Amino acid sequence: MLSTANEYELLCRLIKDDRTAFDAIYRQYFHAVCQNALKITRDITVAEDVLQEVFITLWEKRKTIDINRSVAGWLFVICYNKSINQLRKKLQELMVRQKLQQSITEIFATDEALYEQQWQLLENAISQLSSQKRKVFELCKLQGKTYEETAAILHISKYTVNEYLSAAMCFLKEHVKHQPESSVMATVGLFLYLLV
Repeated sequence: MLSTANEYELLCRLIKDDRTAFDAIYRQYFHAVCQNALKITRDITVAEDVLQEVFITLWEKRKTIDINRSVAGWLFVICYNKSINQLRKKLQELMVRQKLQQSITEIFATDEALYEQQWQLLENAISQLSSQKRKVFELCKLQGKTYEETAAILHISKYTVNEYLSAAMCFLKEHVKHQPESSVMATVGLFLYLLV
């Protein structure tokens, strides 16, 4: 733990844009912040994202930090708020996913032929993607892998995964839009699926 004098000196340097002071604060608190986020989110990947967000916020707000107060307390308040925000986001995504899956199930529960048409439409669209975009789409959308898991499997960065998936989604949505009127219901179902 940093002494009050050392912390005060680091904060004084931090507000003057000293990156070594930032690094010292990071080294001192990153483990505790990550552990705190992990206790709240119960997901190491989310906790690591929260950790990054907390220290990005520290750097962005460095000019407004009260140097007479403990930076640890400030970091943990930011960590708590960002962790709760991540939980809310996850809950909202889960609710949207469940509603969309229920809609898809309702659409296809009435007509087996419609289900088959939808899958043919999807397979046709996927087959037109480049090899790498197809792999990213299949891993993320069909197998439910995270960006991190997909990046590890394909030996690319998670940012590249995001770019490939975005491009694939744009292509597939455009493909769906240009389907004939006879496949409107399959198109609607596929569009809903792609949003999940």
